[in-house]
Amino acid sequence: MKEKKPLHSAMPDAAKPAADLHPRRTSGIPGLDKLMEGGFLEKDVYLITGTTGTGKTLFCSQFLWDGLQKGEKGIFFSLEELPQDVLHDGEIFGWDFKKYIDKGDFIIKYEDPFEITDITTVVKESVKKFGAKRVVFDSTSIFGMVFENEHELRKRLYQLIKALKETDAVILMTAEILEDSKGLSRFGVEEFVVDGVIVLNYLGVGDVSTRSLLIRKMRRTDHSKDSFILKIGKSGLSIEKERTI
Repeated sequence: MKEKKPLHSAMPDAAKPAADLHPRRTSGIPGLDKLMEGGFLEKDVYLITGTTGTGKTLFCSQFLWDGLQKGEKGIFFSLEELPQDVLHDGEIFGWDFKKYIDKGDFIIKYEDPFEITDITTVVKESVKKFGAKRVVFDSTSIFGMVFENEHELRKRLYQLIKALKETDAVILMTAEILEDSKGLSRFGVEEFVVDGVIVLNYLGVGDVSTRSLLIRKMRRTDHSKDSFILKIGKSGLSIEKERTI
């Protein structure tokens, strides 16, 4: 008797789910990819959000490092940290980003938020010209220092996110939220425009403190709804196996 082929193997591309038409890129965070069908979808934008000290920038740097090990070019756009600080932070975990800068595979692009006039054009053109497959934008929270008018601030953020979705890269953006805030971002617009939201929390009880990770939203992905313990070790972040909160 001949073995029957799975039905999905005979489906034309046009009939396949949208997620199947774009490859996924691994997160670089041990234990995370299996919680979201193998990784981040190409051409999508994701928000990494949380309060101060939860590991947002570290998460993004680890994502970029993972890509470099797989031959995927990356760009780190920073409105906060200077390039030398990004390099130093990476060295703590054994990530030699400078080697990839010298090879022409990685860029750390610092932009002074008070001097740049059109961040959307700069970011979009840089990604396309460099051919980046992984991009980090750190951080959307700085927009509040630049645009005092709330309407203008929200409009600029919306334009930036929509422009990034037109590239071929996976985009991670960070957003810092205030302590005790019930929102997912500082300005309440990012989470509605992006394709996914990962929330990092810092829980402290007495002398014991724990970081956690929750995939709050991820379009076209069957993802876990649980909160997991997030550990920082010598090699960076990792999900503590089978430990939910």
